[in-house]
Amino acid sequence: MYSVFDTPHFLVMRYIILLIVIASFGSIIYGFNLDDSQEALANKFIGFGTLGLFLIAMPLFLFVESKGKSFKNYMLTDENVRKMQGKPPRKSEDS
Repeated sequence: MYSVFDTPHFLVMRYIILLIVIASFGSIIYGFNLDDSQEALANKFIGFGTLGLFLIAMPLFLFVESKGKSFKNYMLTDENVRKMQGKPPRKSEDS
């Protein structure tokens, strides 16, 4: 039986995200290894690598991994905080 995580679309997206992360880290490392005479070019490689990580790879990762999950479970509402503390839920004034 297949799960959501075995679908071809999910695996392709994982590999694309992994490729973007590796390319971004490679760009950052290459930028740090350039000579001081090419400082402007080095800064561009470091900047594009950082942009790739934080503006492309991270949002894609969050979108792919959070598909089908309820965000209400991860919000710090009064009900969830009381659950974490082991306290009973408050009774609403309506009932």
